[in-house]
Amino acid sequence: MFNSDISIDLGTATAQVYIKNKGVVLSEPTVIAVNTDTNEVCAVGDAALEMLGRTPPFIQAVRPLHDGVISSFTLASEMIKAFLSKILAKTIGHPRIMMCVPGGVTDVEQRAVIEAAREVGARDIYIIEEPVAAALGAGFDISRSHGTLVVDIGGGTTDIAVISLGGVVVSRSLKIAGDEFSEAIEKYMKREKNLLIGPRTADNVKKKIGTVVKREDNPSCEVKGICSITGLPGRMEIYANDLCHIFDDYVYNITERIKEVLEETPPDLHSDIIEDGIIMTGGGALINGLDRRISEVIGVKCTLAEDIVNCVVKGAGIALEEIDSVTDITHLYHKKAYIRD
Repeated sequence: MFNSDISIDLGTATAQVYIKNKGVVLSEPTVIAVNTDTNEVCAVGDAALEMLGRTPPFIQAVRPLHDGVISSFTLASEMIKAFLSKILAKTIGHPRIMMCVPGGVTDVEQRAVIEAAREVGARDIYIIEEPVAAALGAGFDISRSHGTLVVDIGGGTTDIAVISLGGVVVSRSLKIAGDEFSEAIEKYMKREKNLLIGPRTADNVKKKIGTVVKREDNPSCEVKGICSITGLPGRMEIYANDLCHIFDDYVYNITERIKEVLEETPPDLHSDIIEDGIIMTGGGALINGLDRRISEVIGVKCTLAEDIVNCVVKGAGIALEEIDSVTDITHLYHKKAYIRD
């Protein structure tokens, strides 16, 4: 990998940039704040997240990605430029970029990602599916004839794939992931507790006490918002076990898609999956008890990958490192999407 070669995981919730020998050099929220009067970018990443839900009318803080794909090309391009300028200021020339995309991404959605990368002056652009990158980042040799089942739960999508000989054998992608878990908490607080809270508060509650199984310790946290009855500020204590049932539909949908993938997987690969278990990656997989629920339903052990949050972007970096040395087509986990003239 050349000094300017980078891999990017442009997630719905977080953007990550990885450089060889330096690791993850950037990990910031995919939020951008724009002055609607002048069309100027006010802030991106951490700074823009602080503005989310707190701006005057002429400033909008938004997420230009939805369900794992770019919903606003212009804002996504500006955001990518801003992120890369933080790390490429001292780099000469055009970088090669490996971009991660959700499994099952459409051609239109993929082109939007490619165009955004072109806007920052990339020399060559490569595309890799997130579950493939996740398996590489988790330390698996996916080039061999061996079945590996990966469940990558990000912010906007959950990607489920069986990988063998460097390619995806069977896969499913569903738009249920970490954001939906947070949204479920928002709806619960409004419906059951008459307390209106924002996305950031819901996300914090999820991270602190979110669980899909009953917990013996039953931790709690204080939640602040607006009382929907009085319209005045309110606060209350919420316990983990109050929340576990509100995620049941999401867990059901994830496990059903895993079943579908396994039903379509060739029988010879099932023994590998039974031996290795299900590999879970992505920040959404960290919600308490999710690995246990999946394991109980599927009947196969679930293992949380090491450095679970960074698996995808690290795996994309590994794939980019191997480009120049690849001679065997079975090792081509990626595809070249754009070559600069």
